[in-house]
Amino acid sequence: MAIETPARIAILGAGPIGLEAALYARYLGYDVDLYERGSVADHVRRWGHLRMFTPFGMNHSPLGLAALKAQDDDWQPPAFDAQLTGREYAERYLLPLANSDLLVDGLHQQTRVVSVGRTGLLKADLHGDLARGDGDFRLLLESTAEGEHGRERFASADVVIDTTGTYGCGNWLGAGGIPAVGERAAAAHIEYGLPDVLGHDRDHFHGRSTLLVGDGDSAAASVAALAALAGQSPDTWVTWVTRRECNEQLPQPVEPPLDNVLPERQRVAALANRLAADDANHVTFYSGTCVEAVAWHADRDRFAVRLAGKHAGEFEFDRVIANVGYRPDHSLHRELHVALCAACEAPAGMAKILADLGAGGTLDPRALLNPEPDFYILGAKSFGRDSRFTIATGLEQVRALFTILGDRADLDLYATMPGLV
Repeated sequence: MAIETPARIAILGAGPIGLEAALYARYLGYDVDLYERGSVADHVRRWGHLRMFTPFGMNHSPLGLAALKAQDDDWQPPAFDAQLTGREYAERYLLPLANSDLLVDGLHQQTRVVSVGRTGLLKADLHGDLARGDGDFRLLLESTAEGEHGRERFASADVVIDTTGTYGCGNWLGAGGIPAVGERAAAAHIEYGLPDVLGHDRDHFHGRSTLLVGDGDSAAASVAALAALAGQSPDTWVTWVTRRECNEQLPQPVEPPLDNVLPERQRVAALANRLAADDANHVTFYSGTCVEAVAWHADRDRFAVRLAGKHAGEFEFDRVIANVGYRPDHSLHRELHVALCAACEAPAGMAKILADLGAGGTLDPRALLNPEPDFYILGAKSFGRDSRFTIATGLEQVRALFTILGDRADLDLYATMPGLV
């Protein structure tokens, strides 16, 4: 729905796509509130020790370069072919962008958006009626700042863009995607993210036995780091478990990319598969196996784990890493009209085109529409449980969205803004 300036846009999440959406909106003259429950690029910095699969040239926009150059004539961007770590990407691009004059005044860090609704309307009101968009959005905000934790207030907006991502909401270990027995009680001691095994978290894994579960890119990165640590510390052992069964004589637990477009991703996948095939690296690989039950014993600083499937049995481990994928948290828009794919939990419009990704062409802006007028989901969250999202796709979503808000199919600030070399 077309929204004239100066309207107020609330953007949820100050990661790469949230920052870009805020920047695009500010260039067009909209008022912007950018809410972040932690600090800018928090999730990027959580895996900041890892090298990104895509080069910097795919992870920025001409708007970002122009904003930073206008802020500081001496600022120089990373090389477009640079394979930055997450930490380098945050420190050299995302954080300076957040602190630029265009964004800093509308940035609200340590502010969690608890829920979004419509002023004067309940979820059941005006179903399928565009009149539902006549009123403004009502946002309940909660401070997460020290000394103000839990303090609540309301805010309003004409448009809401949810870019809160999926990284902070991991899937469960158990078969069928539900929690293993005891997993919820032990969850505080299970690592669902990407620990810095060779850096900050080294002492936590050094000389320990670790159960690693998962068969995607995150698991590949974790097993590579754990094997490298085992090479430095012979008492470090890894048991790598995947639900999917494969040939354990010539295992390939991580499906390698079909092309060489992302060589860093291909390298990590190939390394992980080699490690699965050779237990001389202190890596024992079990396929066709899942976690049936898990219990944390604080007095022994160890887990008791029951595995089911091909390698069923009772085991003990010092650490557990659950790299079993991530899922979106849709609780904050529970009172809005959002149609989700039953399989992947992506918004229905995006779910219809996920299978066509990589086929070329531009994104049809209509894929971003929800039954709730003026509410949009961009970024990794728009892919639901599908892990193929890239920042470049998110930048294209931002461009497509503002053709809707600006009511101009040819609106493209990226095409009119000269790039910097």
